[in-house]
Parts: sequence; structure tokens; C-alpha cells
Amino acid sequence: MRTSSALTFKRFGPPEEVLQLETVAVSEPGPGQVLLRCLAAPVHPSDFGVVLGKYGELPALPAVAGREGVAMVEALGEGVTQVRVGERVTIPRGMGAWQTYAVAQASSLFPVPEDISVEMAAMATVNPPTAWRLLRDANLSAGDWVVQNAANSAVGMHVIQMARHLGLRTLNVVRRQELVEPLLERGADRVVLEESGYEQRVSDLVEGQPVRLALNSIGGESAIRLLRALSPGGQHVTFGAMRFESIRFPTRELIFSDITLRGFWMDHWIRNNSHARVQVMFDKIFDLMRKGQVQATVEERYALSDWKEALGAALRPRMGKILFRMDR
Repeated sequence: MRTSSALTFKRFGPPEEVLQLETVAVSEPGPGQVLLRCLAAPVHPSDFGVVLGKYGELPALPAVAGREGVAMVEALGEGVTQVRVGERVTIPRGMGAWQTYAVAQASSLFPVPEDISVEMAAMATVNPPTAWRLLRDANLSAGDWVVQNAANSAVGMHVIQMARHLGLRTLNVVRRQELVEPLLERGADRVVLEESGYEQRVSDLVEGQPVRLALNSIGGESAIRLLRALSPGGQHVTFGAMRFESIRFPTRELIFSDITLRGFWMDHWIRNNSHARVQVMFDKIFDLMRKGQVQATVEERYALSDWKEALGAALRPRMGKILFRMDR
């Protein structure tokens, strides 16, 4: 029987305490199933949230860690016609991407075009779709301004690139001065420091134009500053909580500025849309990658056996992603 190396956890808790690299048996694919050889998978903040037991949807235990990645189809079970042997596909959500082999339902797979690199494909189904939906579903017009905190995050950098593609302009909030120039080089229109008082001079920063959308992935006072930077009638969307701090109920802005507060979770959007519509979105993202209009940076690459070093690297300040490469 084939075996797989897998980063598994049998209880929720700190990753360094509960994760373990195991050799597990992998069965042959049954009817409607395929055998996957996992190629690459990034390390996301949400991966830590899942292992800690603090994410919005948690797997049954024991589980394999890793929310996203790319794989190669190694073998087909009876009746499978959606994919072919040798085709690259996205690793299904909930299966666990930090492993070398796995069996999956063919109906849960999304094909990856052959001209998309392994590393870009491994990072295509979480952060780029989140940025795309945040911008597309806000009903903005060309020339509108978007303000976001954590602009140097993976989603933040995708927002910058996709906003430029859509004709939108971005006001980007970061915590460190050394991040300003790199974001400007990546296409940001304005970059300001978190505690610089930017919300008090936002009109000058955006040349008197309205700020229609605020994207919050931090919480606390950072989220309040975004609220104050919004123009009347603007939308404030929370899709992350890096600081795990509460947001004070912004009575003044809600009443006098008609600000709308809402949340967004990519997993929820995917569950509530058809497989075909999700594929259309992925195809659009792959096309933007193909044209070089959307790019993701990899900071460091690790083997699964070096998982402790990889997770440590993921917790340090950086501009690019930490990536597991299982195909090397």
C-alpha cells in the first residue's frame, strides 16, 4: 500500500505542540475518487487558526493541516471523467494540504492551467479570490478609492494589484516605514503609517475624492481609523482579526455618515456558489496570473520535514509567503 508523509494533529492547540509528521497509509481511489500527489502548499495565518481550534470551520480529528495547495492527479477511480492523470488541480478545502499523497473526490477538484507555475497555483485559491470578491462585490466604479489596513499582507498586496486592474485606487495602511516603498513599487497609490493620523487628513491623501470601501483584517483601533477615513455611504468590510481586538460600536459614523459594516469569509462564499461559478472565478484569477497582473512572492521554501522552521518563519515579519514544496 502507498504511504504519505503528513503533518497531522489529533487535538487542537499550539502548532508546535500538537502537530506531528507521520507516515500514513493511502488507499487506492474508489469510484468517483482520484489519487493526488501534493506538490506545494503555503502557510497562512488561518492555518494556525485551524490548528489552534479558533477558525470558523474546524475539521474532524485527527486531521491533516494546511488549507490550500496544488496537486497532480496520479490515478483515477472508476467513473472519473472530470480530470485526467497528470493534470494539476487545486487541493480541496478540508482535505489537508500539508501531505504528500491523498485520495479526494473528483467532484471537489478545480483544474489548474498548464501554463500557471506550481508556486502560483499553490497560492491561488485563498488570498487572490478573497481580494477579488472584496473588490468586485462592493459595486465600485473606476476611479473610486479603497482604504485597507495590513496592506503588506498577502490579501493586501492582491488588493493593490487587482484594484489597479479594475481601475480603482488604493490608500494602504502599514505599521512600518520600511514597507512604504515596496508597496508603492507594487502599484499602491498611497501608503501611510498606521498611527500617523492619516484618517484626519484623508481628503488631502485622496485629492478630495470619496473613499467608498474600507477593508479591515486587523480589528481594534486600526478598524476604527478605517471607519473614520470612509466617506458618507461607504462600506467597511472585516475579513480578518489579526489583533483579536474588539471593534467599538461606531455610533457616530453609523448614524451621521451612513456607514455599512459587514463581514466576509471566502469559505462561505464558495459554499454558497456553484462549482461552475467558482471555476469561473478561478479561471479569471489564473488569467490575471498568466498576464503578470497578479503575482505572489515566496519568501522561503521548506520540505515537510522542516515544518518547525517553516512555521517559525511564517510568524516573522516578511513580504512573501512561506511555502512547503513536497515535489522536491
